[in-house]
Amino acid sequence: MKKEILSVAIDAAKSAGLCLKERFGNQHKIKLKREIDPVTDADLEAEKIIIGKIKSIYPDHSILSEESGETFKDSDFCWIIDPLDGTTNYSHNFPFFSVSIGLQMKGEIIAGVVYDPLLDELFYAYKGEGAYLNEKRIGVSHIDDLGKSLLATGFPYDIRESPDNNLTHFAKFIMKVQAVRRAGSAALDLCYVACGRLDGFWEMKLNPWDTAAALLIIKESGGKVTKFNGDEYSIYDKEILASNGLIHNHMIEILTSN
Repeated sequence: MKKEILSVAIDAAKSAGLCLKERFGNQHKIKLKREIDPVTDADLEAEKIIIGKIKSIYPDHSILSEESGETFKDSDFCWIIDPLDGTTNYSHNFPFFSVSIGLQMKGEIIAGVVYDPLLDELFYAYKGEGAYLNEKRIGVSHIDDLGKSLLATGFPYDIRESPDNNLTHFAKFIMKVQAVRRAGSAALDLCYVACGRLDGFWEMKLNPWDTAAALLIIKESGGKVTKFNGDEYSIYDKEILASNGLIHNHMIEILTSN
């Protein structure tokens, strides 16, 4: 089962990624779900490709996808899909976006694939089998000094309306670490923690499809994922803290300080 599941997820991610790559740099039809939350024709086409490939093999599985919502089936399995994580980047021809596909079995993520089509980088994991980047085993960084760490974050789409918008946390971290990046694809940011390019990541108000696949990839790479206060993280929570584990408690201290 493991090989078939990963094969289906990888094929779907790469096929959707090829679609996104071929359309990248073109003019797109853009709709706004909220004031600064776009969806493009490329999102919808990539989603159609992914769902079609999954349904052709697993017609009885449930699907939760960013653009089309949830399709319930009487099944222990649910595929959680973000066909284009980084739509704002994509619509501006900024080359940092990904395809994210996770599989949940009885509430537990058992497989995850995140694909960067421009760099042709495929991150994937199956529960208990480690995490990989293009077939090479990956692991988190060994940085244990917060002051020497490179972190990443993002900001919610309601940043203009809500005071709970991550700006306070950002201001604290930027004074305590080597640098903070804000690239615009949470799934890729999390995978960069998994492979040691980043030492930590935090964000607020994400959705299940943003983190489902990358959550497993980080865990299988030896990283740690919690809520801001250190409690166990669920993909349905609205705050996530991920790190190499060595700086995790330091990050919790900053996130929970007044």
